[in-house]
Amino acid sequence: MKRNYHVFLSFRGTDVRHSFLSHLYAALDQRGIHTFVDRKELRKGEEISPALMRAIEQSRVVIIVFSENYASSPWCLEELLKIMECEERNDLIVFPVFYKVEPREVRKGRDSYKRAMAEHESKFGKDSEKVKRWKKALLDAGSLSGWHFNDRPRSLDVAKYPVDIESRVQKLISLSEAAGSDVLMIGLWGPGGIGKTTIAKALYNAIEMQFQGCSFLERVREKSNQSGLVALQEQLLSQILSHNKLMVHGVSEGVSLIRERLCCKKVLLVLDDVDQMDQIKALAREGNWFGEGSRIIVTSRDKQLLISHDINCVYEVKALKYDEALDLFSRYAFPNSKSVEIRRDLIDRVLNYANGLPLALEVLGSFLCGRNEAAWESALHRLSESPDQTINQVLKTSFDGLDNNEMEIFLDIAVP
Repeated sequence: MKRNYHVFLSFRGTDVRHSFLSHLYAALDQRGIHTFVDRKELRKGEEISPALMRAIEQSRVVIIVFSENYASSPWCLEELLKIMECEERNDLIVFPVFYKVEPREVRKGRDSYKRAMAEHESKFGKDSEKVKRWKKALLDAGSLSGWHFNDRPRSLDVAKYPVDIESRVQKLISLSEAAGSDVLMIGLWGPGGIGKTTIAKALYNAIEMQFQGCSFLERVREKSNQSGLVALQEQLLSQILSHNKLMVHGVSEGVSLIRERLCCKKVLLVLDDVDQMDQIKALAREGNWFGEGSRIIVTSRDKQLLISHDINCVYEVKALKYDEALDLFSRYAFPNSKSVEIRRDLIDRVLNYANGLPLALEVLGSFLCGRNEAAWESALHRLSESPDQTINQVLKTSFDGLDNNEMEIFLDIAVP
């Protein structure tokens, strides 16, 4: 059979696509190793597509990235079955990578792998032949000699349930790649709770290895009010220059240091939740403060602020569509098959109230999880009495400036 690929990568996208996997793929690609990675989600239903089957058969080596949620995906397990069938026929070489999981977890079905297989047994039956084959494939693959990777020095925690993150990040990566060696400033704009920080973190994880220095300054609005701009300048310089503590004695000195020390460095800088022009001016006023190919990402609720600073590209982070919102909400409200049955009209009322905001869906889903329909009715009634009639106003201000009634509602929902 013709071998079209040197390497096939098997992985759980939500665990590693925008962190470890992106670095692995980049390293293989830089060395001229033709690698198949499922970028277009060729999976349909619970069976892997013929295209993936062929890609496995046409590869010389398969790298399986075993991560925490690998076994929870029937797609991954069906893929693994095909891989191990080919391995048994000596048609390919299999190399496992144990990413933040112990090899014995995979082999013996412990911890997250035990929980995943229990869920499959609940769905398909304890004596299911399908589940038995999956267990054997995990045992066989987990027994192979491989690489145990348990270090995560820089990757940021993105989201427990990333919904519609990958497509958005890919658009931003395309923008970044199109800019080439130019310094590019990208603004992420949208209301509070829409997912700007989540997308910024996922993008950071996906491209950080391309830079000589990186800094993610989270909650700039809050920290500048609490500790001042000098503290943020010190954090920026310390992270990018790898200094434990770099002292700055004033905003003007900080500006000079950033410009002088980073003008020849290719850096990745994220300024998260910016709400004042002086914050941008103190941290990333001009593109020429940074070396060629640098990327500056600024997230803000204020579109005009981004435009006023001449950000090269302002990307609007839009609310989740109905199906995406239902998916995310259900993961929090109905985490397992034993969840309480709830009428669809109540679910739709919650989704309508959340208005596609991921944070609202997470908060409401967590609060309503395990509660009966009467509790749902009560919560919706209380929320409807909020003066603004929408959770957007409650969540997008992140608790700032709420009146007493709104504050009480937020606390009751966010802290079960």
